[in-house]
Amino acid sequence: MHESSYVDEGAKIGEGTKVWYFCHVQSGAEIGCNCSLGQNVNVASNVKIGDGVKIQNNVSVYEGVELADYVFCGPSCVFTNDLTPRAKYPKGSAAYRRTPVGEGASIGANATIVCGHEIGSWALIGAGAVVVTDVLAHALMLGVPAKRKGWVCECGQLLGQDLVCGECGRMYCETDNGLKEVNA
Repeated sequence: MHESSYVDEGAKIGEGTKVWYFCHVQSGAEIGCNCSLGQNVNVASNVKIGDGVKIQNNVSVYEGVELADYVFCGPSCVFTNDLTPRAKYPKGSAAYRRTPVGEGASIGANATIVCGHEIGSWALIGAGAVVVTDVLAHALMLGVPAKRKGWVCECGQLLGQDLVCGECGRMYCETDNGLKEVNA
């Protein structure tokens, strides 16, 4: 924990987690083991973060966002938690939309995740993409608004039409929720 960072009373941080410069972890937040929070990261109240998560510089993880194990959040990616915010008419946490991010998903630099959408396991959100829909497991999402442009393996390699990874050999089949590893 860097001395310039602040952890509120009531926050929980797992063993082996590193918290770098100018971070704030608010009361009620739970961060798993062996995570890394880069410079200027804010973790809001009641946020749940799994094990092995890497959050790069300048990311705010707002209440309602849930990061499963091994999620990667690229520099300056953005999460929201209210679809119709008004400074004059705050609604409070009861109105925040839930945004679960599945195991191993990666969110690129400067991508925006609009609240209320689920990011499937091992999905890859490209840099600068704006996610306004649910994202299937292993989907490669690019653009504004983000659209599925392909599939990615758990190891991060792009998959061809045969859905077999040329790098690690994993094989997949399509399901209603995205891809599922065959013989896993």
